[in-house]
Amino acid sequence: MRKRKLLISSTLAVLLGPSAAAKAGDLAAWWGFDQIQDRHTMDASGMVSDSIGGNFKAVPGVVGTALQLDGFTTEIVRPAATAPRAEGGFTVEAWLALAAYPWNWCPIIAQSRDQEAGYGVAVGPRGQLSLQVAAGGQWVACTSKEFALPLRQWAHVAAVFEPGKGTRIYVNGKEAGNVAATGDFAVASDADLRIGVIPAPAKPANIHRDYGTREGWFSLDGILDELKFYQRSLTPAELQAAFAAVAAVPAPDLPLRKMPSGPPGPGRFGAYYTHLKYYDEWDALWRVGAEPDVLVRFDESAARVVFWRGTRYSPAWVTENDLWMADQSVEAWDEIEGCFEHMQDPKCLYSQVRILESTDARVVVHWRYAPVSAHNHLWNVDPKTGFACWVDEYYTIFPDATGVRKVTWQRDSLGHPRQFQESLPFTQPGQHSRDVVQADFCTVANLKGENATISFVEKPGKPPELPPDLTIQQYHFKAQNSPFILFEPGNRMGHVADRNALELDRPGACNHWPVGLLPCDGRTSQAPDRATHFLGFPISDPPLHTSDTREWWCGLYGMTPKPIAELVKLARSWTQAPEMRLTGNGFRCDGYDREQRSYQIQCHDADGDTPLEGEIRASQASPLVNLPLLVHGWGTADAALEINGKPVPRGKQFRFGHVHHLDESTLVVWIQLEATGATTLRLSRITH
Repeated sequence: MRKRKLLISSTLAVLLGPSAAAKAGDLAAWWGFDQIQDRHTMDASGMVSDSIGGNFKAVPGVVGTALQLDGFTTEIVRPAATAPRAEGGFTVEAWLALAAYPWNWCPIIAQSRDQEAGYGVAVGPRGQLSLQVAAGGQWVACTSKEFALPLRQWAHVAAVFEPGKGTRIYVNGKEAGNVAATGDFAVASDADLRIGVIPAPAKPANIHRDYGTREGWFSLDGILDELKFYQRSLTPAELQAAFAAVAAVPAPDLPLRKMPSGPPGPGRFGAYYTHLKYYDEWDALWRVGAEPDVLVRFDESAARVVFWRGTRYSPAWVTENDLWMADQSVEAWDEIEGCFEHMQDPKCLYSQVRILESTDARVVVHWRYAPVSAHNHLWNVDPKTGFACWVDEYYTIFPDATGVRKVTWQRDSLGHPRQFQESLPFTQPGQHSRDVVQADFCTVANLKGENATISFVEKPGKPPELPPDLTIQQYHFKAQNSPFILFEPGNRMGHVADRNALELDRPGACNHWPVGLLPCDGRTSQAPDRATHFLGFPISDPPLHTSDTREWWCGLYGMTPKPIAELVKLARSWTQAPEMRLTGNGFRCDGYDREQRSYQIQCHDADGDTPLEGEIRASQASPLVNLPLLVHGWGTADAALEINGKPVPRGKQFRFGHVHHLDESTLVVWIQLEATGATTLRLSRITH
C-alpha cells in the first residue's frame, strides 16, 4: 500500500505541478481509468473499485488509458455511502473529448438531489460546460459560452466551488465563467454519485412538441480521462499548472462518423442483403443477425439505394460521394401523441425490408412498416380487431438508376390527417447544408417542359412564378448525380418557394432522425455533430388510386447527372408511354403499367417457339426512354433480341432474368433504348 501511495504522489507531481502535489491529501477521488478489469475501474485515491455499466471501451487517453462512453448506456454509479464528500470548497477536474454533444444536459460527475442539495458538473447540448451547486438555499448554475467544448479534441475542464465566494469553471486552463454565491454548501449525502450518465430518463433539448417526445436514457458520447475530485478549492494558478502539465496531448481516437452506404463506385446491378455498420457504439446496441440491411447497386452508376436500420429502412438514394436523399413515409398525426410515422420506430419494431426480386433486368424490394408514435402506439387501431394501419412500399428498380415507388395500404385504414411525401436530404456528421445542396437547390417542371428553380436567397420574399401542373422535381446536389422524383399527372406540389440563405450554414434542420434512437418526433439540430435531415421541400400530394381493398400512389425516383430537360422526356415516357402493338400469335400486350414501369405481356404458349414481335410507336409527346418488359408465362427459356432487325447481344443494352412463381415463370427484360419514332422488336426463345 505504501508503494501505491508513493506512486500516486509521484504522478500528481507530474500532472498537477508542485503546488497541487504538495496538497495531494485533498484529492478525495481519482479515476485515471488506467486499470479497467472485469467491468470495474479503480478510484486510485479513495481506493474504491467502481463498476462500469453499459457498453464502453478502454482507449488511449491523455495519460495512459481512458474510458470511452457510448452516448447511450455507459455509467459509473457509486453508492452515496462511499462517495467522496463535498462539504466545503471542492474542485472537479477532468480531460474530456466529445464525439457528439449530449441530447440534453449530461453530467461528467454529479451527486445531487432535486436541485436542493449537492452538485453537478455537466456538458450541455450546445457544447457548454456548467457547474451547478446548492448553496445558501439556492441552486446556482455557472455556465460557459456555447461551444466552449470542442468536438473530437481533448479539453481540460475544471469546476471550482469556493465557500463565501461562488463558482468558477475553466476550459484548457482559462476561466470560462464565474457566478457569485454566498451561504453554505448543501451536501446531498443520500444521493448516489454518477459519472457520465443522466440520473433519470430525460427528454432531448430543443424538441418540437413536448407531447410528441418521451424520456430516454443517454450518457456522454466521448472519452473521459483523469477525472479528479478535490476537497478544496484549487486556485487559478493550480488549474493552469494542471492543464500545462500534460504538454503533448495525443489526438483522441474519435474519427468523424459517416453513415454507411456500402462499397464505393459501380458494382454488379442487383439487391444485396448486407450489414451496414455506422460506428462501434451505435452498432453494439442492435440485436441483429449477419445481414439485416439491403443495398442496391448499379453497374453503370456509382449511385446506390440504401435500406438501412439507421433510417428505419426508409430507402435513401446515395450519390457517388456519399450525399444522401430520403423521403417521408406515410405520416399521420394528432395533438395527443404527435406524429405517427416510420421515424418514431427507432428500433425497427414495425419496420422490415426484404428482397422480392433481384435479376439482371430489375430489382424489387418490399418495405413494410406501421405508422407509430413516439409513445409506441400504432395509428388508427380498429377497436374490434386490434389491427392498425400498415403500409407496404414496393421499389421496382432498374439498371438506369431509377425506381418506381409504390405506396399502398388497406383501404380506409389510414384516414386523416395524412401526408405522403416530403423530400429529405441528409447531412453527415460534420457537414452543413451547403455541403450537400447547391444554392439553387431544386428545379421543378411540368410535362410541357416549363420549369422554375427555387433557391437559397438572402431575403426570401414573394414566391417565384411557377408553371402549372408540376410533376417533376430535381434536387441539385454537390455531386455528379442528383436525385429526382417524377409524379403522375394530377399531382399537387406545394411549399415551392425560396429559402433563407442562412439555412445553408446550419447543420441540417432536425436530428431525431435518421440514426437517433430516443423516442422523439422532432428536435432542432444544435451542432454538426450528428446525422440530420433538412429542407423537406417541395412537398407533393400525389393522386391516389383505389380498388376494392387497397389504396396507393406511385412515383418514379432516381439519380442522374442529366439536366431537367432529360427528366421531362423520362417523365413523358413513364406517364405517356408509347403504344406497343404486337403482331403474330402467341402473345398479348395488356398495356403499360406505371406502377412497374413495364409493358405487361401475356404468353399463351410457354412451350412453343413463336417469337414475340411488335412495334413501339414513340413520338416527341410519348418518347421511349428505355424499355422494360414483363412476359408472363414465358417459361424458363433464355431470350434473344432484335431491334429494328438488328441483333442485340445480351449485355448492358439487353438484360433479362426469370422470376419464378408457383404456376408460371415470367421473363423480365430490360432494353437500353431511346426513340421518338417507330421501333420494332423481336424476342425469341433460346432453348438449351
